[in-house]
Amino acid sequence: MEFMEKLELDDFDQELPGHMNVAVLMEKQPSTHPWADFRYQALGVVVRAPGDEYSVERVYKDGDLEHYLISGLVVRLYEDECESYYHNLMSPHPGCFIIANRPDSDAEMPEPYLVSLSFDEAHAYGEGDEEVYSVPIPSELYQWAEAYVLTHYVAVKKIKRKLKNWRDPQAGDGSPPDEPS
Repeated sequence: MEFMEKLELDDFDQELPGHMNVAVLMEKQPSTHPWADFRYQALGVVVRAPGDEYSVERVYKDGDLEHYLISGLVVRLYEDECESYYHNLMSPHPGCFIIANRPDSDAEMPEPYLVSLSFDEAHAYGEGDEEVYSVPIPSELYQWAEAYVLTHYVAVKKIKRKLKNWRDPQAGDGSPPDEPS
């Protein structure tokens, strides 16, 4: 396996935080679907000061349209997810992925409990029974994730295996190799 050269950053000796505190803005609006009274969507993520307790607060109401701020969430970055962060940051629309529980009824708001910058983590939760929302990444989170990736990520050059032609006389008698005992 061949590794790409590690990038050394001059004058980059800052200490990166291990996590960032965030809040999520959710919107509740009437649904046009015959089986649901309301529709929920994530509008954005904002970086907050440390120490916020988990809370759900209505911050806007105009008729049936309501906005809720869910505070007390944390974004954490992990070295083994750097490749996923890299692909997220390099995508045409880098995003934050908000993971929320799926409520039993449409009258209840899906409450976010995790915010991630990893495509892979968001996909894994989406395969389960969770709601996954994608919103644009705020500049503070983008810069932090970018510095983290530059510090911890070393890309591995992908090598495609060449398949053997087992029927080729040059490769042997045409039969598959014996299984190891």
